[in-house]
Amino acid sequence: MKNVLVFPCGSEIGLEINRALEYSKHFTLFGANSVDDHGKYVYKNYVAGLPFIDASNFIDEINKIIELHNIDFIIPAHDSAVLKMAENQNIIKATVITSCAKTGRICSSKRKTYQLFEKLIPTPKVYSISDKMSFPIFLKPDVGQGSKGTYKVNTKDEVDFYLKKDQTLLLLEYLPGKEYTIDCFTDKNGTLLFAAGRERVRIYNGISVNSKPVIHAQFERIAEIINKTLSFRGVWFFQVKERANGELVLMEIAPRIAGTMALFRAEGVNFIQLSLFDRMGIEVSILHNKLNIEIDRALFARFSIRNDYACVYIDFDDTIIVNNSVNTNMMKFLYQSKNLCKEIILLSKHKQDIKESLKKFAISDLLFDEIIVLKENEKKSDYITNINSIFIDDSFAERKEVFDKLHIPVFALDAVESLL
Repeated sequence: MKNVLVFPCGSEIGLEINRALEYSKHFTLFGANSVDDHGKYVYKNYVAGLPFIDASNFIDEINKIIELHNIDFIIPAHDSAVLKMAENQNIIKATVITSCAKTGRICSSKRKTYQLFEKLIPTPKVYSISDKMSFPIFLKPDVGQGSKGTYKVNTKDEVDFYLKKDQTLLLLEYLPGKEYTIDCFTDKNGTLLFAAGRERVRIYNGISVNSKPVIHAQFERIAEIINKTLSFRGVWFFQVKERANGELVLMEIAPRIAGTMALFRAEGVNFIQLSLFDRMGIEVSILHNKLNIEIDRALFARFSIRNDYACVYIDFDDTIIVNNSVNTNMMKFLYQSKNLCKEIILLSKHKQDIKESLKKFAISDLLFDEIIVLKENEKKSDYITNINSIFIDDSFAERKEVFDKLHIPVFALDAVESLL
């Protein structure tokens, strides 16, 4: 079992790393952040209060965490963290999961990337301010990720306006076609073991939130050229966009995981796990299911409820069983409660034999510490003896009666997600 630190753990990249390794028996995950964000709700082992990455003591503080928690590997989960850690690998006391610093420096700059590859693969035309421009053109920061700080402009006045705000903007030809990300993996021998493309169908805040696999004859050819020109180790990706004539043009390269790599992870390609095993000196291979798959992402809620409880009282009809089917979300909560050593008491007015009904839906009665079946006219509050408890029931009347009498937290079915 190896200890793995992710920083910053609350980025979309960090959250995907957590999903990729959460159930692995080989790695224990630690998440660290400079600013408390969604990462603290997701990572079981969470470290807060790190200095920002450009602080003079950042590496010293990272090393303190590495020593305290016996960290074997550290995974940078933001472009700025990727370059910072690659450049300081010799003094960071854990193995950084990214490519070498030289590759990181080139990939961090769009200008350097285009200069290196302009004679090898199609790259965007880069205008100088004195050039005659064919509008519209696209303005993009030399250093940055996603579509943040980018502008499509139609006049020279607009160019001047945005350049006054950011003089680092590149003036690029506008590419009107579809946009693709090609997810790649290069092993310790420098061999490109995987390169597959996905269309960035819908973008939100610079992140691909809808994507699907696309087969294109040029994807692997471009990947091989990039892999031979730069030195990669482990996971990386590049993005291309179509000209009006369909020609693919290189947009950017990044030696890190991407959040939407979850698409290929669902098909069996766990890029982070492959990268970790590769760093451990293991000869890895690819298993790719090639399913008819599409990913769509949206905001996801996690909750942190401060008050603790020792016991769960829960109804059966229309709560554990809804519309003659098992409520799988409720079962997830009950098994979570079991793992946390909470007492679980089934409190029901079920009219049939409750144990036979449980058996019918393949639910073991051993899940419950006690099963209490009430008569129709009895009050559930009379059977709740542990006040350090919560009560879950689909009936508003039942919840209100328990709440008014006992003043314990009560939950409807839609509110149970806050307990997960």
